[in-house]
Amino acid sequence: MSIQTLNELFLKAASHEMPDRLLHKVGGSFQPISTSELVDRVRRLAKALQDFGVQRSDRVALIAENGPHWPTVDFATLCSGAVVVPIYPTLTPDQAAYIVNDCGANIVFVEGDQRLQGLLEHRHEMPNVTRFVLIGGEGDHAGMPTLEQLLLETEPMAEKEFEAKARASQPDDVATFIYTSGTTGKPKGVVLTHHNIASNVVNALKMMDIGEGWTAISFLPLSHSLERMVDYIYFYRDVSIAYAESVQAVAKNFLEVNPHVFVSVPRVYEKISAKVQENVASSSPLKQKIFRWAVDVAHQALPDRLQERQPSGMLGLKLRLADKLVFGKIKGRLGTNFEFAISGGAPLSRDLAEFFWGAGIQIFEGYGLSETSPVLTVNAKGRVRLGAVGPAIPETDLRIADDGEILARGPQIMKGYHNLPEQTAEAIDSEGWFHTGDIGEIDSDGFLKITDRKKEIIVNAYGKNVAPAPIENALKASRFIGQAVVIGDRRKLLAALLVPDFETLQAWATQQGIEADEMSTLLGTEQVRALFSEEIKSVNDGLARYEQIRIWELLPDDFTIETGELTPTQKIKRRVINKKYMDVIEHLYEDS
Repeated sequence: MSIQTLNELFLKAASHEMPDRLLHKVGGSFQPISTSELVDRVRRLAKALQDFGVQRSDRVALIAENGPHWPTVDFATLCSGAVVVPIYPTLTPDQAAYIVNDCGANIVFVEGDQRLQGLLEHRHEMPNVTRFVLIGGEGDHAGMPTLEQLLLETEPMAEKEFEAKARASQPDDVATFIYTSGTTGKPKGVVLTHHNIASNVVNALKMMDIGEGWTAISFLPLSHSLERMVDYIYFYRDVSIAYAESVQAVAKNFLEVNPHVFVSVPRVYEKISAKVQENVASSSPLKQKIFRWAVDVAHQALPDRLQERQPSGMLGLKLRLADKLVFGKIKGRLGTNFEFAISGGAPLSRDLAEFFWGAGIQIFEGYGLSETSPVLTVNAKGRVRLGAVGPAIPETDLRIADDGEILARGPQIMKGYHNLPEQTAEAIDSEGWFHTGDIGEIDSDGFLKITDRKKEIIVNAYGKNVAPAPIENALKASRFIGQAVVIGDRRKLLAALLVPDFETLQAWATQQGIEADEMSTLLGTEQVRALFSEEIKSVNDGLARYEQIRIWELLPDDFTIETGELTPTQKIKRRVINKKYMDVIEHLYEDS
């Protein structure tokens, strides 16, 4: 059954009864919500929205963590003909209020008393809002309705009326505004139609071998365009969706849910790898030797792994033994049903991809942006090229502009930026090509490789162009480096700000007998400086001279969303970091 709108997608999903369409943690265990229960919730909320006076094309904002409330609000709004505006729950109240006001939302769903209270303090900045609805709160906010009350007290919209409203939406109708992360300024509202996203679901699924009846675990924020689109794929393919309790609880939830598939950003895979490396470093010399042997075997067998073949002869025998002794234990942490994972949102380093594929853990990397609904390319089973983000999905055209920028054209390209005609014209040219802002190249087989962000290219004092992302990925391949930012625009030398993997570093320091009361004290010790000097040297050995890191500093605190250095999708805000650590950077260059 082909679909043209997200409402058609929901009606298709609603026609297939599943006892465990959704799974969520209640009282210490994952409890199911059936298809019929979800449909009932959506119809009740659609009736409540009608009672609130919500009209077609009205905007409904949603600020919430992942959970059953998310598809309930999403599909109830869409099937009412209104527009869903998801807002990252990690944003500050003033940032959230800016988006609510910019999109012109009439209704705002907010999860949690504290989050709602923070938003209400900016009530005067949101003149169009007629009603707030609290999700999962316990406090009394002057008779403000809760989602739970609405679902309990509202009769469901009649089935025929609901279906008629849902089918009234047309492919070119606006479905959602997705606000960009804002790495370079205020966020922009990306306007996406039903057809933008529905076509992306259908075409991306042609490249993703997701089986009916599978279970997926959802932990990347649903405000993230990739997680949301992939969740639509799950509904379309009748896949059960288990909502993780939190990112911190994912490791435990994997074993409870036993998912077949999940999607994540590279940072999660980096943390998994770092944890494995840390465990190896603290194990016996014999186990370390076995691990290194297994990794070497996996590297030899990588071409076979990528083609899902079992190598023959002695290599096949060694790989089976490596799987039993080492890799089976790593894979076992993802549950007994695990098939593959999807990576997007930022580049996955080649070293990291090789490690997981060598371990028998398939991670299919793709590429796209909020403006492209979001998928443009993805590696697929039997057609994987590490270091590349795959070929274009069906109905998508790609080309490289003269300056190296990646241009894209297809049914998934956004309608434009909300109330920003000049920026829209800059992004989409007269021939319909969307200018991604990324630099890349396409090989003879159609595989796209991303080399950097156009606006983040460093031009040094000698006029050399330097792409910081590959250098940063190489630095983060060290088990001792958690985060890295390369600096050097208009400078003679490249510098790096490094955030250690504090857990790994502390374990190493204990083994070395290094004592320090404060992390800043530990980072200043001669042994730690020597350790990082060696790690940087090993990275520099693989770089051109003008790309090498000459000066660096260790930072005692993580870059986080809360402290402003990361976007909600874990992207580095270079402008913020440059400003926040200006004194550190200037001191580095003065000393050099």
